[in-house]
Amino acid sequence: MNYAGRTVILLSSNDYLGLATHPEVVQAAVEATERYGTGSGASRLVSGTLPPHASLETALARFKGAEASLVFGAGYLVNVGVIPNLIGRGDLIIADRLCHASLIDGCRLSQADFRVFRHGDCAHLQALLRRRSGTRRTLIITEGLFSMDGDVAPLADLVGLAERYDAMLYVDDAHGTGIMGTTGRGTIEQFGLEGRIPFHMGTLSKALGSYGAYVVGSNDFVQYLLNTARSFIFTTALPPAMAAAASAAIAIVEREPERRDRLWANRQYLFKELRDRGFRLTPTVSPILPVLIGDAAKASAFADRLLAHGVYAPAIRPPTVPDGTSRIRFTVTAAHTTDQLDEALRAVTLAGREAGLL
Repeated sequence: MNYAGRTVILLSSNDYLGLATHPEVVQAAVEATERYGTGSGASRLVSGTLPPHASLETALARFKGAEASLVFGAGYLVNVGVIPNLIGRGDLIIADRLCHASLIDGCRLSQADFRVFRHGDCAHLQALLRRRSGTRRTLIITEGLFSMDGDVAPLADLVGLAERYDAMLYVDDAHGTGIMGTTGRGTIEQFGLEGRIPFHMGTLSKALGSYGAYVVGSNDFVQYLLNTARSFIFTTALPPAMAAAASAAIAIVEREPERRDRLWANRQYLFKELRDRGFRLTPTVSPILPVLIGDAAKASAFADRLLAHGVYAPAIRPPTVPDGTSRIRFTVTAAHTTDQLDEALRAVTLAGREAGLL
């Protein structure tokens, strides 16, 4: 990566499979731009739905094993559009404490009563479910793979509680799509729960190397959202290049499982080396490798020293993470070479000593 005229190693990208620069993905975007132009020109329900959008929604539904999908302009737009159409005033939402800001904003827009359960704590969730009125409509919300900690939700237990207490479960699998599960279909596939979670969302901007987001579910559910989700109805459609690029990326994910193999090999190597050098990591099980610092100023100083030694990985500080949990959120990709990781590790060790962390 070029940063301020210097070549540095990027260790903070969500392009987990290196598809944003894949020749086929780039070519698909170029061809769609040449054929349809740079913008879609209107909202989806006016004249903005172009062939690349329809092709992408078909590809996503097939890839995710769902009846249908609906593509939005961004993951934020999915969550603030879908959640208020699942639940409303007088109902109850119970969300994991570490859910993404877009999920929290979707909860607030719904006007439902809102409670949080301790991160990954199903006993706490069950206690909250027991206290509610037996007939109260309830939505449980979680990320599949948590973006700032790199751990996964206890999805099997969450599904069991949702079924036992007659609640809906909404999963944001933005970071799991493309990298988790045997075939890359996501965290839900990894837990073998695809037949028990009727709808969920994900993004095109991480492992799929493009931009935008989607929700998948039944035909009836998608048709309902198409006619009710304000963040879908009242915004211009995704540029055709982004839709075409995402379709190309899905094909590569399905055709080249070795990309996931490289990603996980790189993840294992970097995780072990960071831990062996004495860094304190979150309980991550993914290519997201957060090194916990705690103090925001110390985290910023560490990031500055990293950049001085040729590694770009900014500090993550409040309000993105809770007070006292500032960190460097390293992310590794399939595109990193072993030589690059070794060079990065040398820089991380030097920076850690200079910042007083080792």
